[in-house]
Amino acid sequence: MTTRKPAGEKSRTLPPQHQQHQPGSETQMHPLPASGMEDYLAAGKLRDKVALITGGDSGIGRAVAIAYAKEGADVAILYLDEHDDARRTRDDVEAAGRACIIISGDVGNENFCRSAVDITLDRFGRLDILVNNAAEQHPQRDIGAITAAQLEQTFRSNVFSMFFMVKAALPHMHPGARIINTTSVTAYRGSPHLLDYSATKGAIVAFTRSLSLALEARGVLVNAVAPGPIWTPLIPASFDAQHVSEFGADTPMKRPGQPDEVAPCYVFLAGTESSYMSGQVLHPNGGEVING
Repeated sequence: MTTRKPAGEKSRTLPPQHQQHQPGSETQMHPLPASGMEDYLAAGKLRDKVALITGGDSGIGRAVAIAYAKEGADVAILYLDEHDDARRTRDDVEAAGRACIIISGDVGNENFCRSAVDITLDRFGRLDILVNNAAEQHPQRDIGAITAAQLEQTFRSNVFSMFFMVKAALPHMHPGARIINTTSVTAYRGSPHLLDYSATKGAIVAFTRSLSLALEARGVLVNAVAPGPIWTPLIPASFDAQHVSEFGADTPMKRPGQPDEVAPCYVFLAGTESSYMSGQVLHPNGGEVING
């Protein structure tokens, strides 16, 4: 087992690199993200729960899947087409002693979302935790470069998918179940080159708050996590090599975060320790105060 370095000793820069395909492959990144939760100390907080995680093959979703498994949960992973990443994550979940199924498809398609929930229920018989994490982003120099097709695609992947997943999952979720949505620091401070992506992340904050109120009487808690710049496949798949080499340097901590620094937020929101929280957002963002 490796020992985590203090925050000040973490790498502050990344090698220039770029991937041509969204949402990107973790196995092609260098260095690999710290997403295996090797140093994580579990306490059985999610014993015998079942979690469904969209975008669970790599990055934050991968780290959450492994953390949940270490806490005792079985996991269903939804992903687009990064089969190697998904199989790698499944192997790590199973190595933690829990069952894992991987389901490939587009969460922007409502029929796929319904099918994925059905497959999860057929395999595990229940659904306790839904993590809406899948997303895409396409930087553009100005609003004029954002086509109608890009705008619709970004909202379909990032926002429509959450509606589809909740609609499919909710009839099978009981009091005490959790829905956790991934938003972003960009929802609070904006991003001039990610206008449509930032807009979706703002919509997710409003969705989280409104859904929490709508489901309060059912006893289903709804919260969100708003990561800052985290080293995931989406970064080299979105930005050019120069941008990647500077990624995260503008945070107070002067470095990008790692997926295993974010995943504990999702563990907290899925467990009993967060039983008096709903409609809230956690902010693992490298120290930026955004008053959200």
